[in-house]
Amino acid sequence: MTKYCSQLSGLRHLSPSARFEKIDEATGELMSGIESLSDATALSMASADGMIENVIGLFELPLGVAANFQINGKDYFVPMAVEEPSVVAAASYMAKIVRENGGFKAVSSAPIMRAQIQLLGIGDPFGARQKLLQHKDEILALANSKDRVLIELGGGCCDIEIEIFEDTRIGSMVVLHLLVDVRDAMGANTVNTMAELVAPFAAQITGGDARLRILSNLADRRIVSVYVSISRDSLTTNNFDGDRVASGIVEACVLAEIDPYRAATHNKGIMNGIDPVVLATGNDWRAVEAGAHAWAAKDGQYTSLTRWERDKSGNLIGTLELPMPVGIVGGATKTHPAAKAALNLMRIGSANELAEVIASVGLAQNMAALRALSTEGIQRGHMALHARNIAIAAGATGAEIDHIAKELVRIGDVSVDRAHGLLTIQK
Repeated sequence: MTKYCSQLSGLRHLSPSARFEKIDEATGELMSGIESLSDATALSMASADGMIENVIGLFELPLGVAANFQINGKDYFVPMAVEEPSVVAAASYMAKIVRENGGFKAVSSAPIMRAQIQLLGIGDPFGARQKLLQHKDEILALANSKDRVLIELGGGCCDIEIEIFEDTRIGSMVVLHLLVDVRDAMGANTVNTMAELVAPFAAQITGGDARLRILSNLADRRIVSVYVSISRDSLTTNNFDGDRVASGIVEACVLAEIDPYRAATHNKGIMNGIDPVVLATGNDWRAVEAGAHAWAAKDGQYTSLTRWERDKSGNLIGTLELPMPVGIVGGATKTHPAAKAALNLMRIGSANELAEVIASVGLAQNMAALRALSTEGIQRGHMALHARNIAIAAGATGAEIDHIAKELVRIGDVSVDRAHGLLTIQK
């Protein structure tokens, strides 16, 4: 039986069915259920109707697989649901370079999520804080009283925090935080349930009125960090010296660190890698996005989520740190066949492992963008892949698509008008 190995090249030159067979072979045919990844009808209308309200149809996105990823010594084929050209190709190519330099190194903290209970109408907020702290054990016991399964798995509400705010519009505000280890779940339903359960008791203790009781998407206790070290020689291209490429990546990152206008686009490029994996695995990409951007502004100014540096040997060092509230149990991860197949394809064993894979793809995507910006510019490679979309928009089908796309790139005019003209000449 073939050993699982994500190191594949030439996938882009194969048909979708041939790619699937190649990946199936490279995984040692170990992955049961991954046929759902290539099944356009994997999600039935009946299942979709049970997931959200007012269903009238299904909206499909291309599902690609990024190859070459090696994270903490383990290989991964990474499924990515995305419409933007160049994303999957860029991630795969950067993963190949990183693989040749020892792979991605990732660590993640315990899966702690935070629920907030807002208490108003309190004249002695600091006294109320002390009362809540005095009743901490009772609060924890009450929060954990309804989820024995989570407790048996080693999770549950493990601590509390209390914040005090003053506002001229509504007066003193005490906010009780429940810190909950959600294990392999994303955790929204769990912490929301606990917050609603504890809110009346917190109001009774403090004499205040409970208002909001809901999770925070700034999951700053659930952090994943990724690291890569790349030799300058690995960055050399036909036209650019590796030392210059490495310096260019660092220079581009410095601008993102100090300028929010650049940081917004810089971080969007990171999320180009992260969101497609979150989406493909049935997780909440809006929660991940919200937490990532809040984390980028945690010190008072919006800044880069990554840092790129040179060590004493001249190697390029890249790091990414951000909250990653994702799960492998509950929600769409269990109801969507393709989401289950995506997790199975990656052989994911825990929510923390999934977080480490997702963040690694984000760092790879950022590296690809900065490498392009520091060399030939972002448009050359992007437009070469976008040319296929333009050819299709102009009416190309079958073998015409690749032919027209190549001509558009060769001419240097990737436009629908030029594609129409080429199709007219061809026909």
